[in-house]
Amino acid sequence: MTETAIEAAALSKRFGRRRGPALDGCTFRLPAGRVCAVVGPNGAGKSTLLSLAAGLLRPTDGTITVLGQTPAAARERLAYVAQDKPLHPQLTVADTLRLGRELNPRRWDDRVAERIVAEGDLAPDAKIRTLSGGQRTRVALALALGKRPELLLLDEPMADLDPLARHQLMATLMADAAEHGTTVVMSSHVVAELDGACDHLLLLGAGRVRLAGPLDDLLAAHKLVTGRADASLAPHTVVESRTTGRQLTALVRPDGPLGDGWQTTAPTLEELVLAHLRAPEAPALRLDTPQEAAV
Repeated sequence: MTETAIEAAALSKRFGRRRGPALDGCTFRLPAGRVCAVVGPNGAGKSTLLSLAAGLLRPTDGTITVLGQTPAAARERLAYVAQDKPLHPQLTVADTLRLGRELNPRRWDDRVAERIVAEGDLAPDAKIRTLSGGQRTRVALALALGKRPELLLLDEPMADLDPLARHQLMATLMADAAEHGTTVVMSSHVVAELDGACDHLLLLGAGRVRLAGPLDDLLAAHKLVTGRADASLAPHTVVESRTTGRQLTALVRPDGPLGDGWQTTAPTLEELVLAHLRAPEAPALRLDTPQEAAV
């Protein structure tokens, strides 16, 4: 297996001349074996990036490689679950899994596919068109994991699920990824559901990479600080700051000691993401390779 799951260099994608780029010069590297959260607001380019990695779209500019190959060449080694979970509506659940087995005879894992379906109490003879959105999500994930991919691409996979089902399926995904060394790339609007599950972060904003790298390293590079409103934070990089009365609260990337008078805490994943999204002008930070620094 390759050491790199996905690598992009100056990757851009445009849809039509009048619209701005969905992705604009994105460069990042995702090591294999990671569970990567792709986060960002609507229109940030998350779905476009996953479609490019799955080989469903071609870049306008730049390059993207998957498992050391072009996305088309790596298609047998990856699985992709799109937001709309496209499945054949007239097939039954059992027929759908049988189709997955016949299309992937060398890699198919009946055990995991059937377990995911069984945990949702889905009748094997139920037709896909009769299932709820959450039930279709479960079938789509069963197909994806049954393929036994090296790279699993998930676009808002839990959006249709209730909180209990979301928790159960997330646990199944994480356990399966850990057991088989699967690289998981998962986009979501719900940052809280990614906390504790993901160890790598790719934050997109307006089609550009804002943050990229191991989650622990990105969190360690930032501090939440509180102090007097008239105190200076120079020479530190201030991502976002807010003043309430005489008190200043800021998310910073420290450049050396912060000095006296500042109370500091470590940010959570949600605090890190929201601060960067509220401050789109803040400098980007890439820590996705040992050689990379802020860009």
